[in-house]
Amino acid sequence: MSEQSLPDDARPEHTDALPEYAERVLDVADLIPPGRVMTYGDVAEWLGEGGPRQVGRVMALYGGAVPWWRVVRADGVLLPGHELRALDHYRSEGTPLKEASRAAEGHLPRLDLRRARWDGGERAEGHT
Repeated sequence: MSEQSLPDDARPEHTDALPEYAERVLDVADLIPPGRVMTYGDVAEWLGEGGPRQVGRVMALYGGAVPWWRVVRADGVLLPGHELRALDHYRSEGTPLKEASRAAEGHLPRLDLRRARWDGGERAEGHT
């Protein structure tokens, strides 16, 4: 993904400065309670800016400093390459999961988004 697909304020100006859009995405990730998740699209919608790909890009570049496992794909599939680490977090936090079918590759569960999804609750009223 190129920097051109990010909102203007998410394009790096200084290598050691965190872009403003990235800060806002990471702030939302920090708000998500243990055991709950938001999709990349949910985060973008909550911010009123960007989209799922832009949020995903921010999480890929800067998400290690926040509970990255709480910002997820809309299909509930665990983040490729990080499935086992994420699964450990989900199990320790009690995040609702759907058990994998025998046909599922790797027999990994999916997130139960119907039960695990967080809409921002009361905190959403004061966001900027």
